[in-house]
Formats: sequence, structure tokens, C-alpha cells
Amino acid sequence: MSNRTTTVTTWSLEQTSPGDLVAVQEPDSASGIRIVRAEAPSPEFSRFLYTAVGGDITWLDRLPWPYETWRAHLTRPGVETWVAYEHGTPAGYIELEAQGEGTVEIVYFGLIPAFRGRRIGGHLLSYGTARAWDLADRWPDLAPTKRVWVHTCSLDGEHAVANYERRGFRVFKTESEEQPEAATPGPWPGAHA
Repeated sequence: MSNRTTTVTTWSLEQTSPGDLVAVQEPDSASGIRIVRAEAPSPEFSRFLYTAVGGDITWLDRLPWPYETWRAHLTRPGVETWVAYEHGTPAGYIELEAQGEGTVEIVYFGLIPAFRGRRIGGHLLSYGTARAWDLADRWPDLAPTKRVWVHTCSLDGEHAVANYERRGFRVFKTESEEQPEAATPGPWPGAHA
């Protein structure tokens, strides 16, 4: 095992009003892009999305989760998964989580590698952020959203911070720390050929 470390910078960004959201124009219907909420909690599907999107950018924290942990998480009030599809194929997702006192976190957001760079991400982030702002409309026991926040790090890709800023998020905290180097978990050899 290597003792090598790397410096990882984490940026926390927020919106404090629905008016902060800078939405992108929706793709036309010919693009085949649609975004649908995965309303029936499915640990299998959520784990697929997590590993398919995060496999090449070192998403590791949920890999050890057993089935019951996934199920318990997905059935919590205010947890929603919105999936972008291109012509019926999952392209990426955004996961929202209500955190009390009107705060909603975008816990995960990203595209499967084959769908990156095709102008899907901006639309998915716009749409998902709008769903964070109207989350209480679907969960009447939750307080109305007053703040939407997200964090991203230098492992997530060189354009991550700029993408959030283009959608109206503002950086409120930046931290750097040394972390052990870790190999990306997949998805499998040759997947990006």
C-alpha cells in the first residue's frame, strides 16, 4: 500500500434564494433528454448511478454501504434522486437531501462518463436545483427551502466549480487537506475506450 498523499481542495457553494438560480435553456425534444424523479426507492438503481458516475472520480464513501443502509437513506423524507435520460438511457443524476431548517444539500451530481461534454450537465444541475427549491411542495412536513448548498472537490473534475458558479452558486468556504492517494474504483477496465 502506498503512503503517498495528494492535496484535495473542497469548495462549498450555496444559493440563498430561488432567484439565485441561473437556469439554462431546456434541450429541445429532438435531443431525447428528459429528467425524471426515481420515486420508488431502489438501492440497486441508486448504487448503479453512484458507481457509474463516480467510478472514475474517486467516489468512495458509499461503496461499503450494505443494502439496508442504502434503503434507509433513500426512504428518508426529503431525499430525492432525479435522473437524466438520453433516449431512454440513464446519463446522470442529482441527489437532494433535506437537512432541516429549510436547508437542502445537493449530495451528489454528475454524469456517466460517456455523457459528459454533451450539454446535459448544465440542464440537469439547473433542473435539480429548481427541485431543491420546491422540495417542500412534495414533502409537506418539511420547511420551505431557504438555502441550497453543495460541495465539490478537486477530484471531481476541473470544471466542477465553474459549472456551479454558472448556475448561480457562490463559494462560501474553501478547504484544502492532504489525503491518501486512492485508485479510482472503476467502472471497469476499458470502459472509456
